[in-house]
Parts: sequence; structure tokens; C-alpha cells
Amino acid sequence: MKPETSGTAINELHLAGNTQQQFPIEFPVVGIGASAGGLDAFKKVLSAIPEHSGMAWILVQHLDPSHESMLADLLKRVTLLPVQEITDEVKVLPNHIYIIPSNKILQVRGDKLKLSARPAASRGNPSMSIDIFFTSLAEVYESNAIGVVLSGTASDGTKGLKLIKDHGGITIAQKIDTAAYNGMPHSAIESGMVDFVLEPEKIPAKLVEIVAAINQTPLPVPAEEEETFKKILSLLRIRKEMDFSYYKQTTIRRRILRRMVLNKLDNPPSYLQFLLANPGEQDHLYQDMLIPVTSFF
Repeated sequence: MKPETSGTAINELHLAGNTQQQFPIEFPVVGIGASAGGLDAFKKVLSAIPEHSGMAWILVQHLDPSHESMLADLLKRVTLLPVQEITDEVKVLPNHIYIIPSNKILQVRGDKLKLSARPAASRGNPSMSIDIFFTSLAEVYESNAIGVVLSGTASDGTKGLKLIKDHGGITIAQKIDTAAYNGMPHSAIESGMVDFVLEPEKIPAKLVEIVAAINQTPLPVPAEEEETFKKILSLLRIRKEMDFSYYKQTTIRRRILRRMVLNKLDNPPSYLQFLLANPGEQDHLYQDMLIPVTSFF
């Protein structure tokens, strides 16, 4: 079931047609949103990205529509990765950094980035370019979508993070006391939609750690761990009346592993005990299992 998108700007600029992927998604895509004070935060993130992270990094900032952006040129100085200002229909590739041009709205269409003219912001209809981008990122990349909110005023990005989280992705906000303007990260954190709150320079290492843990090659599961996985599925069957034992088990285990990583637990028995003590986590795991259901069979 696809979550509803709220907000006039998001609805008006939602891509026509189906944005769901028609191709295999094999690498994570990190969307990073910022507004005022974002340049310094961007520099700290980019300077910490390893050369072979295996991820694509897409930066969306509120830019003055009347001035040509120098963002790509400035950020090329702090990273060894290829940095390019986005042109319409550019293909998304891992280990590349993409920068939104000024006066544009950015969305994902398949494995390409789509630009459109940005409507004029007003008091009643502020620019929500980060929410718009995060929404399309969630719909296309689903559990391989990662949303990061950095320095900025107001609340752009918060609704988009919810969509990313609803689709099984990972969400991060900048630690408030490190942000030049804390409105955007504060809004994101207060929404309860953020998995990790970090200093900008620590974000790439955390993402590399998470992705490596989630995507590790499944090995034969020891008998005692197999029994624990069965107990976890049994718990969901009792609470949600949904039997996941007939689903693709390598995918199911990855979903469980994802929740373990997000909750900083390093073995299935510990996670089972955490589930038993936290009904809310049972709900989160159940939602993760359902995204996307069709890939499990």
C-alpha cells in the first residue's frame, strides 16, 4: 500500500504516471537536503565519503532562483568523487555526487533524475523541493532510499523522510547543536521519523556500516539462530495474524537484520528479547516486512 503524500506543492509536482521502478535496484541512493547554512554541512559530509561507498549521493538545497549556483564547483574541492550539476535525465550511478541546479525541482524517474521548473514560493506555499525529491526517491528506490536532513530553516524534508521510512529506507538528521540553522533537523527529529541523529562528518561512515550489515551475503544460518528467526516470525503471526514463513527467507532475514542494525543490536536472540519487550518495534518490523511484498515470493 502506497502512503499518501500531503502538501499542495508535493501533490502538484508529483510525477505523472507510475514512478515505481521497472529495473533492479542494486545500490543505495542517498538524498541530502539542506537550506540556510547547508554549504558547510555539505562540505563536511562530502569530505567524509569514502571513494568506494557503493552509493549515489544527491544534494538538494534551497538556492536563490535568481543566481547561478556555484555549489558544484565549491564541493568538487572537498571530495575525490565525481561531482556534477544535474542535467535533465542524467543517469544515477554509484560512487557519484549529483547537485541540484538553481531554480529547479528534482525528482527521480526510474534510474534517471528529472528536472522541472520550480514554482514561485509564497507565504502560503513555501518551496518544499526537498520533500518533493524525497517523495520520489522513496517511491522509486524504496528500501534502498536514504534521506538526510541538514541545516536549514522551517520544516522542508520532514514529510519526505516519513515517506522514505514508510518505504523501508533509512533516515538521518543533523545533530541540532552542529547546525547553523536548526529548524529543518529539529522538525525532522521531532517528527519521530529519524533513525539516526549525527554530526555531518559522521554520516557517511554510519551509512557504510549500516549498508554493509544489511546487505551482507546470507550464509547458512546456525540452528540456534534459525530457531530464533522462527520465534520472531511466530511473534508477528500472533500479533498481526500474518504468516511470513512462506516468504523468501533470505529477504525476510535481511528485513530482520535491518531492524537489528537500526536498534543497535548485534544478534537475533537479543533482538527477539527486544521485540518481546517493545510492541512498537513489532509494528515497525511488520511494516518493514511488507515493503515491498511482491519481492518476497
